[in-house]
Amino acid sequence: MADRTATLTIDGTSYELPMRSPSAGPDVIDITKLYAQAGVFTHDPGFTSTSSCDSSITFIDGDKGELLHRGYPIDQLAEKSHFLEVCYLLLYGELPSAAELELFENTITRHTMIHEQMHNFFRGFRRDAHPMATMVGVVGAMSAFYHDSTDINDPRQREIASHRLIAKVPTIAAMAYKYSIGQPFVYPRNDIDYASNFLRMCFAVPAEEYKVDPVLARAMDRIFTLHADHEQNASTSTVRLAASSGANPFACVAAGIACLWGPAHGGANQACLEMLREIGTPDRIPEFIARAKDKNDPFRLMGFGHRVYKNFDPRAKVMKQSADEVLDLLGIENNPTLQVAKELERIALEDSYFVEKKLYPNVDFYSGIILDAMGFPTSMFTPIFAVARTVGWVSQWKEMIADPALKIGRPRQLYTGETMRDYVEIENR
Repeated sequence: MADRTATLTIDGTSYELPMRSPSAGPDVIDITKLYAQAGVFTHDPGFTSTSSCDSSITFIDGDKGELLHRGYPIDQLAEKSHFLEVCYLLLYGELPSAAELELFENTITRHTMIHEQMHNFFRGFRRDAHPMATMVGVVGAMSAFYHDSTDINDPRQREIASHRLIAKVPTIAAMAYKYSIGQPFVYPRNDIDYASNFLRMCFAVPAEEYKVDPVLARAMDRIFTLHADHEQNASTSTVRLAASSGANPFACVAAGIACLWGPAHGGANQACLEMLREIGTPDRIPEFIARAKDKNDPFRLMGFGHRVYKNFDPRAKVMKQSADEVLDLLGIENNPTLQVAKELERIALEDSYFVEKKLYPNVDFYSGIILDAMGFPTSMFTPIFAVARTVGWVSQWKEMIADPALKIGRPRQLYTGETMRDYVEIENR
């Protein structure tokens, strides 16, 4: 309701602040004019209580364990849809018709190749470079090759840039992986789907034919779908902040990739798998569960619970189904890490400590298991996350650029340093 206000009283003076009500979620106090009126800032480290933008793309209710893309629950999309259809939904706001989806899929498919000269960038990196380091550089360099889609004020160029990023980032990620293991690049193909294409570019070699297993392709597609967007998280906020200066879309997404690289953000599934390997064998699980329950022990079980979801991670149920399908296909009998994962999952779902604290296995727990079973090294977990999240970054970027209220990001600070003082000549110090 537009006429609702909140009253802030400072030293006996009251200020009326307008309140805004979203279509879902808590009301917001608009402090846009607070500094001009009262001469004060608000202080919110991590921006955990601050709304930075209007958005109609993704909504999360952590208490209910709810994640909606344009109003559609993520579990329905993951069960009934597929990644490129979800990409269309995020970009354009509605599910496509059959004709619209076919056109969109064809457009993305025919943008998957990268400029041949970009291959030279990969050879400038050391072979042992982390694939995320390579991706940050190469994605940022796209602006040097695709000049016809860097004008952010041209809606058609924004459209082309969006398609190019969604299509080419998987190719770049796969090439980064191939380069890191010393194998030749595998070009994309136009006759297979998005997820299958990515798996083929990662695992095929020129010496023999590679056929993508449909179970693995479906699991890969679900990983992409379940990581496509997650509201105003750290990397998305980074993309928006970079975009607020008018930077080109390739630079903005490169900034998002750099932020995602952080272990507190995109590296969660890697940390989970490393924990499973640290446990080693199922018989050691009770020891580590006891350590997790000990408040004085620094050990923490990775992949359980979620900072946002206070109930359950709505993505985890679907990801568990894919994990079961992949493990049934590939087997876990000779893989102690996967044996540990399955036993730890069973115990966590039954142990009263985990149930009472709602420490359910989250999407990172299951995605790490799937990617490991497929044969990806942990260094590729975050690049795969970046492939999935690119559409979210692009959708948020497009929404922001089209917003008439767009302003360059300029957070304030609570200054705690020295006040003004005079310079002292070096011989007098």
